[in-house]
Amino acid sequence: MKFPAKVWIGTALVAATLIALPFALAYAGTAWVRIANFAILYILLALGLNIVVGFAGLLDLGYIAFYAVGAYAYALLASPHFDLHLPFWVILPIGAALAAFFGLLLGAPTLKLRGDYLAIVTLGFGEIVRIFLNNLSRPVNITNGPQGVAGIDPFRIDGFDFAQYQTLLGLQFSGPIKYYYLLLAVVIAVIVINLRLQNSRIGRAWEAIREDEIAASAMGINTRNVKLLAFAMGASFGGLAGGMFSAMQAFISPESFVLVESIMVVSMVVLGGMGNVWGVILGALLLSFVPEILRWTVEPLQDALFGRQLIDPEVIRMLIFGLALVLVMLFRPAGLLPSAVRKRELMGQAA
Repeated sequence: MKFPAKVWIGTALVAATLIALPFALAYAGTAWVRIANFAILYILLALGLNIVVGFAGLLDLGYIAFYAVGAYAYALLASPHFDLHLPFWVILPIGAALAAFFGLLLGAPTLKLRGDYLAIVTLGFGEIVRIFLNNLSRPVNITNGPQGVAGIDPFRIDGFDFAQYQTLLGLQFSGPIKYYYLLLAVVIAVIVINLRLQNSRIGRAWEAIREDEIAASAMGINTRNVKLLAFAMGASFGGLAGGMFSAMQAFISPESFVLVESIMVVSMVVLGGMGNVWGVILGALLLSFVPEILRWTVEPLQDALFGRQLIDPEVIRMLIFGLALVLVMLFRPAGLLPSAVRKRELMGQAA
């Protein structure tokens, strides 16, 4: 299959932009490179949740629990807490598999639930996991409780330490830049997997269940197994993101996995366009960067206009952020880049 020249040119431009991006952001401050790294993590989370919410139509408000499972799996197996320092290429698959197992635990008892009822159950599951992590310090100290786990190992390959390696071809790979390319490689692989899944027989089965579960069952689709697969597959991406978060932060605690984080990831999927991989990526990028841009602009703007801070900048930032989400949902209810199927659904309902 031959691709037009403009496709190759566009791909080369995107690749060049992604390669040069951390060095361009570093001129504005390493904080922006760190924000870019977190944006990649959010893309991983949003793509995983999109399988559950966008493809299969199962509302999950406790998705951050799988992020926590992957993060703690990495932290406990690569830190002085248990004095285990396994290599990251061993721990990341373990964290993803453990998160998938928890996805099955969540999916099995909720097979008959839909809509609001499923949302409430998944919300409770996310809180239960966080509370367990917060309290599993007695009588046996497993998670170190609210104090969290510190001293987590960075990514290493046979003595090659990403945290200590500094230069390549004269370019500085210190600070957050050291993780950017590894995160980028992982997210590209996950995007390819998502695109392949969407166009596969399994992806079409998920979409059939989302549209009409009874009709899908009548057509011979094993709805139980397919729904469990959606929970497990989506959870595995959350666990993978959690492991990378642990290695990047070198410290985690239960406070990193609160309900607000789940709501943020759901907002990314809904804002970008449920069921559309590229829309979900757009939503994750917007909700990662726009709040930070507002954080950096609201305070100086008040100083310039009034000479002092009349209102807490954080309050203004969240008001603007919330208003923008409301406007998008009013005028683009299918998201900024909705899938063709989702757009037809909304047009049919409007008719």
